[in-house]
Amino acid sequence: MALSLNFYREPINQILTAGNSSVKLVILNRPRKLNSLNHEMVSQILKNLKVYESDSSVKLVILKGNGKGFCAGGDVISVVSSSLTGHWTYPVKFYEKQLILDHLAATYKKPLVCLINGVVMGGGAGLSMNSTFRIVTEKAVFAMPEASLGFFVDVGASYFLSRLPGYFGEFLGLTGARLDGIEMTACGLATHFVHSTKLNALEDALQAITSSNVLTIAALIKTFTEKPTVRRDSPFKRDYNIASHILKRTLSNDFYEGSRAKLFEKDNKPKWEPSKVELVSEEMVDQHFRNINDDEWEPLQLPQRSDPPIIITCRL
Repeated sequence: MALSLNFYREPINQILTAGNSSVKLVILNRPRKLNSLNHEMVSQILKNLKVYESDSSVKLVILKGNGKGFCAGGDVISVVSSSLTGHWTYPVKFYEKQLILDHLAATYKKPLVCLINGVVMGGGAGLSMNSTFRIVTEKAVFAMPEASLGFFVDVGASYFLSRLPGYFGEFLGLTGARLDGIEMTACGLATHFVHSTKLNALEDALQAITSSNVLTIAALIKTFTEKPTVRRDSPFKRDYNIASHILKRTLSNDFYEGSRAKLFEKDNKPKWEPSKVELVSEEMVDQHFRNINDDEWEPLQLPQRSDPPIIITCRL
């Protein structure tokens, strides 16, 4: 019997360029890998940005990604593989070039617009978060997941995360938590929120720009933006679902057992089920977040209220 293998073929051109004499587009074109950055891509983006920066006719540069992501980060698999099979200095050289690219984006002498309509993580955040305009849609997903890989929050995140309100940046760096486009806009990671249905029209309008004036570009972008509303009911609905499962004893008697041991019989010897954390499966955890299938139960319905101003206390 013949063995059929289906190998993934990389696009011939992993970085595409488009635009006109005044506005240039740099397009990450590795969609099946969520545009994760490899050495070739970083080198090509770096080359293009340098050429456009020195060209007096270019007024604006747009960065975007093909497919469902802007950029999921650096290609960790290729980096680790090359290090384990060769020499550790190769990924170091790649990383050096990536930081040079991020620094160029952060200090770019012309307006740099990043259109983020999907995943933007790790190295993708390093490339985009220091740009002049960071435009996100409802499909955007931001995260810095390096801690889960045993790495550190890098690519300049110590700068852009530390400038978020309060301790929010530390929270994102330590947990790898994900934000959507609305949340990115609310905390300041994004400069503008545009619905995905308007993104193509915005891109067309930007390509008609003939000026590098930041205020002119900002005014144009503003005509496409929406003021997103941060949902404040999801944590309460989630808490209600979890509490309902616990009280119904869907999977465990632990709340009643803990109350018995601590408040009723007071022997302080609860017998937990399961008895060890290692015995708690992901399915058991996930079950607590779902709605309860019972005729006597209904999801939490909160009364409609207008949102008060968002007040965030910053540390000194």
